[in-house]
Amino acid sequence: MPMAEADLRTITVLHGDETGEELLVEALRILMVPELTSRLVLEHVDLSLQARRASDNGVVHQAAQMMLASHFGLKAATVTPEGLGEIESPNAILRDEVGGDVIVRTGRRIPGIPPLGGVHSPITIVRMAVDDAYGALEWREGEGAEELAYRTTKISREHCRRVAEYAFVEAARTGATVFGGPKFTVSKVYEGMLKEEMDAAGRRHPQVRYEPQLIDATFALILMRDDRLVIPALNRDGDILSDLVLALYGTLAGSESLLIGFDDSSRPSLLMAEAPHGTAPALAGRHIANPMAMILAAAALLEHTGDDFLVPFGGKVREATMRAVSDGIRTADLGGDARTEEFTAAVLDRLSG
Repeated sequence: MPMAEADLRTITVLHGDETGEELLVEALRILMVPELTSRLVLEHVDLSLQARRASDNGVVHQAAQMMLASHFGLKAATVTPEGLGEIESPNAILRDEVGGDVIVRTGRRIPGIPPLGGVHSPITIVRMAVDDAYGALEWREGEGAEELAYRTTKISREHCRRVAEYAFVEAARTGATVFGGPKFTVSKVYEGMLKEEMDAAGRRHPQVRYEPQLIDATFALILMRDDRLVIPALNRDGDILSDLVLALYGTLAGSESLLIGFDDSSRPSLLMAEAPHGTAPALAGRHIANPMAMILAAAALLEHTGDDFLVPFGGKVREATMRAVSDGIRTADLGGDARTEEFTAAVLDRLSG
């Protein structure tokens, strides 16, 4: 990805709502340690619901432009209100304006937390971030028992190609098998487009193990595999699958979520990291939410900067996070009683030790 000039890296910090904002604050505690303050520039933009309503989502467009300049973003979870006449999802706007076509989430073993289903090796979901079931044209016709609901969805070959290519590149990097796929036997025209691009990427990367499966078989078979997998997926398939995979390892807060943006030549040019979960309003203000995912999101940003100091420091943040869990510092979702701030403090202690 393009890097900032000189030794400084700029990260655009996108503030959010409820527990999402509380957990972002914890991640910023990591990014503001003395070792990083002279190497990072943190620029802030308010994406809270109040700010988005007041600006008619103008702050979201501003955030997109800031990320296009910095190439890196750290985003808190945000609320998208329901109902007609409400403002559009900030996530949809950001993905569209920064060219964010791919979302990557990796389920990994959390030390001391038994995984479900016998799963031990990492599973990475490479998901289409645009089109498909989200943003579809929907309407209804008729009344009563005769009422019909319709939906028109679309995908593009360009987006399918980016998902497939990124999956094979990631599998080559990690020694994984590219596994799974869409329901290409039933939907040969629509879902078959992703399968065609997966096959083409397989021919471009013959050194990568490739085992295509239908999406329903994929859900069943991941419970029986114990090798490292990378799974390309359509938008909604990947959304559902990534939640399942993260839960298999113990918690949705156990891994970061990465939005990858691409330039006009389809090369990765931007990374926005966030937690894979939402704002968890029931946990807001209670100081019991798990900050792991946001801390790991901050670590992932450092690991992708290409900087000789920041890359290994990101690895140290990831290691310190896992060591804290291994040492028994766990929030309620992992069976512990540590408060949010206590977990971050434990990570900072291990980072400085």
